Formats: sequence, C-alpha cells, structure tokens
Amino acid sequence: MTHSHSSTLLLGPSDLRALVEGVGLHVLMDELIHALTVALRELDESVLQVPKREGFQVVGQPRPSGTLGWMPALRRGDSLTMRVSASLPTNRGEAGLPTLVASHSVHDVKTGHLVAVMDGVFATALRTGAASAVASRYLASPNSRVLGLVGCGAQAVSQLHALSRVFRLEQVLVHDVDPDAARSFVRRVAFLGLDVRPTLLPDLEARADILCTATTVSPGAGPVISGHALQPHAHVNAVGSDQPGKAELPLALLRRSLVVPDFPAQARLEGECQQLHPDQIGPDLATVVQQPEEFAGWRERNTVFDSTGHALEDHVVTRLLLDHARSLGLGMRVELESLGGDPLDPYSQVHGEGPARTTSPRRAAGT
Repeated sequence: MTHSHSSTLLLGPSDLRALVEGVGLHVLMDELIHALTVALRELDESVLQVPKREGFQVVGQPRPSGTLGWMPALRRGDSLTMRVSASLPTNRGEAGLPTLVASHSVHDVKTGHLVAVMDGVFATALRTGAASAVASRYLASPNSRVLGLVGCGAQAVSQLHALSRVFRLEQVLVHDVDPDAARSFVRRVAFLGLDVRPTLLPDLEARADILCTATTVSPGAGPVISGHALQPHAHVNAVGSDQPGKAELPLALLRRSLVVPDFPAQARLEGECQQLHPDQIGPDLATVVQQPEEFAGWRERNTVFDSTGHALEDHVVTRLLLDHARSLGLGMRVELESLGGDPLDPYSQVHGEGPARTTSPRRAAGT
C-alpha cells in the first residue's frame, strides 16, 4: 500500500464523477466484475479475514425503520477496509435521500493510519451489481436474453448495468409496486440503450431467464414473487434481504433451487437462507467460482444467488476506485490524525509544541 503517512485521501461525489469520466462507466464495471471474480477464485481466509456484518436496528414508529451497520475486511499485513452503511427505506419519502447511505474507509494495519475515506453509495451500487453478474455468469443459462427486475429503486440500476455487461440482453422487464418508479426506471437506464418495459408481475416471472429482486419489502411482508411460473432454467439474484425476517422469495422456490449465498454465516441470519435448514443451503459463491465444473449442470435448472452483501466486495471495489483515483490525481488530502509532535505526549500537538503542520486541505495531485 502506497500513501502519505500523515494525510488522509478524501474522495467525494465530484471526484467520483471525474473518475468515471476518466475511466468510463462500462470499463469500470467490467474491471470490477473481473476483479471480484479473481478475488473469489483466489480467496484465502488466512490472508483476508471477513466477519459477518454487525449493526443496529434503527427504531421507528410503528416498526423499525431500517438498519445501521458496519462490514470490515482485513487483509493481513496490509489494510483494513470498513464500510459503514445505513439502510433506511423511509429516507426516500421523508428526507429525499437515498435509501442506502454509506461510506468506506481504509486503514493501514501496520500503523493504524487512516489512509482514505470515500463515498460508499456509488461503490455499494457497483459492487452489488457486479456480484450478481459474477453469480449469474456461473449459475444462469449462458443463453439468457430476458432479464426481469422486481423493484426499480437505486440498486436495480446497477443490477441491470452489470448483467448487461455479461449477457446479451434483448429485453428487460421491470415491475415495482410503485408504477412511477417503474416508469422512471426506463429513463434512469436509458444510457444502456436496452429495450426496457414496465410489465405485470406474472408476465415478468413467466418470461425472465434471469430475475433480480431488489426491494424494500418489510420484514414479514414477503415474498415479492410467487415463483409458480418461472422458467425451468431461471436464475434469481435475491438482493433485497438484509435483516432478520425479511425475505423476497417463496420457500417452495428456495427448496427446489440450488441456493448459493454470498456469505453463509450472514445469509442464514439476514438473507433468503434464513428460511432454510442448513443442509438445504448450497455452496457459497466463492466455491462455485473455484469449482465451476461441479455446478455447471445447474445452469439449466432453478438457482438462487442469496446476496446479502459481502465485505470482500467492499474491499475489491474500494481498492479499484482508489487505484484509479490515485492514477488520475483525484481527491483531497487532509490531516485528520495527530501524528506529529512527541509520540509519548498526546497533548504536544494541542499545546503547539509539535512541528508546524499544514491543516488546510490540498488536492491530491502532486502529493
């Protein structure tokens, strides 16, 4: 890891806009899908340590309004990537904010220094879409041409983007309980140049080769599809479940499918896997990527990717974005930590006894 030992690199929305302009959104997604595939194929738990997500229920009335959680990934001898996120469905209506708000930070594990802090809304969308693309590449029929999206919020945009980079999609069928969301989705993804059509749910289920559920359904209020009329080869990316009691898929579909969680310990508590007995749960995504021949026969049968969010994905996307930002000279460097002065005297800096140090922000270029 190369960085200044005294400053922290900050990447905000304007930096990410410049990054995408410099790299290209399609190139960035392609690179992320490749990097995540390689990371899953080479995953070594003795090198990368990833515990399950921890967090709090955010109390609302008349029921919990969301979650606030953190997801760390420790690369031994190198860095700690930490994602802190709030999933608050009420944000959209009450505050005009995204339902998911997040930040990513990177620490040097050798010194504890805070290396970088960046927006996590864009990164989360990218990595969750990329994870579905990787899973679908290994589990869906390679001839898949029709994608169904149930839930047309923010995450649906990157789901479609990522899957369009892996499959030659001829038609995209979308459904949302809010018709306005389905209609606006067509505009939001116009940059992809695909045939996107708001569709009744039964028709979507019957025609989709690949189906993604990305909803904010409340705990206990699912499932969001019936699963009765799915194609016999249909693959489902279940993206919305992120807390106990929340489920998007019917139990009958799970029981007849190969269910592949991103992170089993977490999926059993928060994902679709919480509906299943442990012996009904299939291999994790890393195993499928590492041993594709073992599961190739399932590509013409029903499969489910239980995507609850994996800190490995955060580690990969954060590293990719930081590498590009550094090469493009993007971001602002600030000094947030008291790293000067007498290391034996924590008051030396505030007493003004340490060496003179700049506290004004400076652009990253040339540092």
